[in-house]
Amino acid sequence: MSIVGGMKVSISITNYTWPGGGLTDELTRVVRAADQAGIDTVWVADHLLQGDPTCRLEDDMLEAYTTLGYLAGQTERVRLGTMVSAATFRAPALLIKAVTSLDVLSRGRAWFGVGAGYHGDEAAMMGLFLPPTAERFARLEEVLRLAKQMWAGDDAAFETAHYRLERPLNNPNSVTRPHPPILIGGAGEKITLRLVAQYADACNLPDIPDDGQTVRHKLDVLARHCDAVGRPFDEIEKTLAMALAPGESADSFVQRCRVARERGFDHVGLITRGTPWTEETVATVAAAVDGA
Repeated sequence: MSIVGGMKVSISITNYTWPGGGLTDELTRVVRAADQAGIDTVWVADHLLQGDPTCRLEDDMLEAYTTLGYLAGQTERVRLGTMVSAATFRAPALLIKAVTSLDVLSRGRAWFGVGAGYHGDEAAMMGLFLPPTAERFARLEEVLRLAKQMWAGDDAAFETAHYRLERPLNNPNSVTRPHPPILIGGAGEKITLRLVAQYADACNLPDIPDDGQTVRHKLDVLARHCDAVGRPFDEIEKTLAMALAPGESADSFVQRCRVARERGFDHVGLITRGTPWTEETVATVAAAVDGA
């Protein structure tokens, strides 16, 4: 039993606490298994502290772009990205340069996953910049504008309400043209989904257990924003964040993917609950992927 309609399936690594340790070896085995299985993307969480609700705050957590660079060297075809980076945690040019470098070194496999950010406790504990909500969204849009400019090869001065760059050079530029695909995380109807319509190649929505009412509504809102900016709705990849249940079979997962497809999604991104990814859980997902 395989997923129909060419739906993409990705895995999202949030938990690095493998029983018995061996983080580097276990992570390497997981990403290599995903690379060989036909899985579309390996995502990592962009946090400095462990935020998985099934983990302790003190559990292992790796910095995202260092990790993605390592994973690029361990793989050949799987795409790589953050789910998602807070726009304010790094200087904008540094964030864009990190994604560009990942795209160059992975030969065109990088995503730019970005959002406004939200984790106040993490920001306070680790000294990260997290301004009030309205400012975060303003800065997010400015970062998106700068990313498009730098990836277009335009090094003209960039000045907005919050940033001033005299000459934003970006050499080497991304391998992916016109730029690495942009995914904006979040479901806010007034701002986030408008930014998706205006700037992004993909959105990411959470799978809420209400028989699809919320996600259908969110996609309707996104479609209206697309109409308002003159953007074809079908140009945007709709991704749905789901969890692989402990012990779930490939057939059960396939059925849930089919429901997601019926609700308008092209791509599902999976986390695990309670335990890290293993070669065995990757194999369960692989068994459901077309051609596996």
